[in-house]
Amino acid sequence: MQTSNQALSAGHGEPGPITVPPATRRTLETFYRAFSDQQPDLLDAVCMPDWQDIPLAPGQGPGPAGLKPLIRAFAAAFPDIRVTVHEMIGTAERVAVRALITGTHRGEWFGIAPTGRPIAMAIHEFHHLQQGKVTHTWHLEDWFGFLNQVGAWPAAGDAASQTGVGQ
Repeated sequence: MQTSNQALSAGHGEPGPITVPPATRRTLETFYRAFSDQQPDLLDAVCMPDWQDIPLAPGQGPGPAGLKPLIRAFAAAFPDIRVTVHEMIGTAERVAVRALITGTHRGEWFGIAPTGRPIAMAIHEFHHLQQGKVTHTWHLEDWFGFLNQVGAWPAAGDAASQTGVGQ
């Protein structure tokens, strides 16, 4: 996993120090390595057993065990997956992460046949931690960008003619 260690200082738009303590940073780097290294069992070392992933993906079960099959399926669909963390801002118990998922669409994902196209999908996540482990993760991925990159959005024709925009 790659990281970028520059954050913005409070409201000034200038580079400032990262306030995330090293132990918390290592915990979250391990969390993202579960994807990049295709080792979903790493989640057990960094997430509480009752960790909450909010929102759950379609078909995802609760806790780390619920995310592991999705990591495996994602790795099968994108065998060269990488999560690059660009920024971590926060404290020992609350961390915001700005990152990018990259890979090549080589297998079916959410019903979309492999296209061989590269993808780059922005993610933004907020983690809560206790006793050095992740208890909650709120996440937002750019799925519309993904659909566009693999040619699945819009499904047919252009979006304006499908919605009546501009008519």
